[in-house]
Amino acid sequence: MRMFAHMLVLGMVLTMAGAALAQAPALRATKPIKLVVLGDSLSAGLGLPASSAFPERLQKALEIKGIEVDMISAGVSGDTSSGGRDRLDWSVPEGTEAVIVELGANDALRGIDPNVTRAALTDILTRLKARKIAVMLCGMVAPPNYGSDYSARFNAIYPDLAKSFGAPLYPFFLEGVAADARLNQADGLHPTAEGVDVIVKNILPTVEAFLGAISGQRS
Repeated sequence: MRMFAHMLVLGMVLTMAGAALAQAPALRATKPIKLVVLGDSLSAGLGLPASSAFPERLQKALEIKGIEVDMISAGVSGDTSSGGRDRLDWSVPEGTEAVIVELGANDALRGIDPNVTRAALTDILTRLKARKIAVMLCGMVAPPNYGSDYSARFNAIYPDLAKSFGAPLYPFFLEGVAADARLNQADGLHPTAEGVDVIVKNILPTVEAFLGAISGQRS
């Protein structure tokens, strides 16, 4: 009788182990999230090798955290928000699940009317929402040379749109890097490789939460 009990317990253990092994491939087979970074030179990595650009460094940081993404870098140097809107359809291919929007720095540098920037970003978010693509918005801060009124109008765009669309917001893409000569190239505008790593470190928790929400919706 005791022998039978031992064999019964062993059978149960083997059955449970087999079930766990059967589930393991399914867990490993979860598809990476198809993620596009839609941006300008700050995400394109102007002046840097491709391996040091923001999308590549972000993907590496996510992999270390065990988060797999199929990353597409859609940064175009010199692009304004309107430029990003105009190329949206071919920059964000079918099957994309998530987009990080990093646009507006060139708008602010050129003193473009904040109403134009707001309209372009609104159109981007509206069109991505219609395609059922999740969006994370990266904010930008206007330089002071256009005056406090311009800065107030420009800086309000990002929190306003994030609230209106229910999109996660990283308030300032260059947080911890802007105006720090040690972390910027000679032009004082574009991060060095070290500067990009600071950006990635600071933005990573927001990106993790953003992608985690998408993974939760899959299950």
